[in-house]
Amino acid sequence: MKLDEALAERFICPKCAFKGAEVKRFAATGTGLSRLFDIEHNVFIAASCKNCGYTEIYNPEILEGKDNLGTVLDLLFG
Repeated sequence: MKLDEALAERFICPKCAFKGAEVKRFAATGTGLSRLFDIEHNVFIAASCKNCGYTEIYNPEILEGKDNLGTVLDLLFG
């Protein structure tokens, strides 16, 4: 199962306790030369609650670097 799909399935909103999210990846510029030349090398995952719209941002490099994705998601969402 891909990280985005697993996150969408296991997401539990900390505001309204709804289970399930819309997940999208987005890129952002950094500082200095990357900002000047509009180089978007920072990629993040946004998980938005399907009920209330609350959004959390995750760094996929950290999540994908884990050997056991299920364990990481269990720690995040119980």
